[in-house]
Amino acid sequence: MNRKKLYIARKKIDQIDRKIFSLVKKRTRVVQYMLRLKKFKSQIVDHKRINEILKNIKKKSVKNKIDPKVTQRIWRSMIWGYVEYQRRNFKEK
Repeated sequence: MNRKKLYIARKKIDQIDRKIFSLVKKRTRVVQYMLRLKKFKSQIVDHKRINEILKNIKKKSVKNKIDPKVTQRIWRSMIWGYVEYQRRNFKEK
């Protein structure tokens, strides 16, 4: 194992993680806005939309030669994380 190359690769991952964190912050703001638009708690989960997103992620993954199981797992986790966030923060109107 080449420790120097591993160290450099880990630094690259750290840079990418910082960019991902910034995008998650932006996504959270949009989710907060969407939550304010919803009148009923039942509007939080849209299974049709979730399935559509996951189907598109799979297509994009295959097209870009990324393991679709990895990307779908990431998106599924993110989607349901935000569903839980919305459920915790929903206020009846």
